[in-house]
Amino acid sequence: MTNSTKPVRRLTFAAHGGAVVTCLLFSHNRIISASDDHSIHVYCPTTGNQLCSLEGHEGGVWALAATKDTLVSGSTDRTVRVWNLSKGTCAHVFGGHTGTVRCLAIVKPEWHDIETEDGRVNRERWPKRSMIVTGSRDHSLRVWILPRQGDEEYMCYGANGSEGDPAEEDADDNPYHLRLLTGHENAVRSLAARGRTLVSASYDCTVRIWDMIDGVCTWILAGHAQKVYSVVLDSVRNQCCSGSMDGTVRIWSLKTGQCLHVLQGHTSLVGLLGLSPSHLVSAAADATLRIWDPSTGQLQHTLEGHTGAITCFQHDEFKVLSGSDGTLKMWDVRDGSSVRDLLTGITGVWQVVFDGRWCVAASSRLDMTYLDVWEFGENTDDHEWMGDKGRSISDEGSEDEADPDQDDGPLELSDRVA
Repeated sequence: MTNSTKPVRRLTFAAHGGAVVTCLLFSHNRIISASDDHSIHVYCPTTGNQLCSLEGHEGGVWALAATKDTLVSGSTDRTVRVWNLSKGTCAHVFGGHTGTVRCLAIVKPEWHDIETEDGRVNRERWPKRSMIVTGSRDHSLRVWILPRQGDEEYMCYGANGSEGDPAEEDADDNPYHLRLLTGHENAVRSLAARGRTLVSASYDCTVRIWDMIDGVCTWILAGHAQKVYSVVLDSVRNQCCSGSMDGTVRIWSLKTGQCLHVLQGHTSLVGLLGLSPSHLVSAAADATLRIWDPSTGQLQHTLEGHTGAITCFQHDEFKVLSGSDGTLKMWDVRDGSSVRDLLTGITGVWQVVFDGRWCVAASSRLDMTYLDVWEFGENTDDHEWMGDKGRSISDEGSEDEADPDQDDGPLELSDRVA
């Protein structure tokens, strides 16, 4: 990599007044930002024009996932909303959680090799229909069917000014609700899901592995000494990784529930984890990021240069982008070297996301919030911006995976267990 080249294009515009940007996605040529001001904004990356504002949540929006024209959000108002991005409207409001919906994921049907009790391996497609999984400060998780475009609208108690409290909703009356998963003894802070497997991290210091189709907790992973803030699912290696306030990262076997590796080196809260095919990256309040080999747990590189807690990052097989007080930095994931500072002299970086040649960051300057958009041209000699041309982790699902409107058809009664 070289420091001589520059991005071919940069756009900066104000967003959300002075509010904190809590979530940021780049999905199908849209920038989607959520905020503690209760709103979700959709912007055009080439012009910065606001395409629509999604209003309806009555509290800060802290969880977001998108697939094509469908967006799912979770809020401190304890509801889950499903939005039609092409129309800019809310299609469904789900109640049932009694605390903030702090994390969520969209889980699409994929083919998986499933080992049977007698050792045979069957090729199976799970889940049968696209799902939503939500985790809450009420200690629980819930599994929902992801509605298709045009499915019958569902609005819970209290939605859009109607009478009632969403927390008093009997979720079993909602045709899209599949399961309530209980067992955690404190807030659910992070989750990851794929196929039948759901992994949840909690302030009760444990990680739980669930079969989200059967609703069974298969393993309780105990070992962290303090709250668990982050979790990633490594389906290729049949393992998951968790980061904790105790300063460690742990790698766990999904098959046996055993702790395979304890990754030490951070000196404070490990609040963020990211996984690419070859690299596990952890970010901590000690102002550093660390790059690990997810197969062996060996430390590959320590990224030092920030002066405050890492507030956000994303990586692929080539680069890491990380935000902290005052700077947004780019690193070479292969040798751990610092490549350049994309932002300097600002108050803080709330979020960063990249996808293909696009990079978007949300930051604070002079008590105002701004979005910066970089477009790295494919036909220019920009050796710094190397990496995957496909989707980023910000967008749940890819063009090669199942379309939520073209999955396995209606959910059978046997698939929906109260």
